[in-house]
Amino acid sequence: MDIEIINEESNPMLHRSDVRFRVVHEEATPSRLSVRDSLAAMMNKDADEVVIHKIDTKYGMRKTIGYAKVYQSAQSARDVEQSYMLDRNKIGVDTEPDAETEEA
Repeated sequence: MDIEIINEESNPMLHRSDVRFRVVHEEATPSRLSVRDSLAAMMNKDADEVVIHKIDTKYGMRKTIGYAKVYQSAQSARDVEQSYMLDRNKIGVDTEPDAETEEA
């Protein structure tokens, strides 16, 4: 899987960059998480700082066009993004038990 950045625009008000990219792949359309991890590695960012919004592959093609938001920090992503987008990108998944369950 090869990723090429087509366009990158800075958005300082929301502490992020809006990125349009192209993925060339051999097999089926890559998963959102694998594209996120590859794009994060390419941009020297943490995976929790990259939110993939759209991945579009035309039928029968081996090229995928996508749109992502690359934040300055994972906290900025959690503050700005809607919860369903955070869930899709597996950002902010609770790894610690809730305080309420510890008391019970």
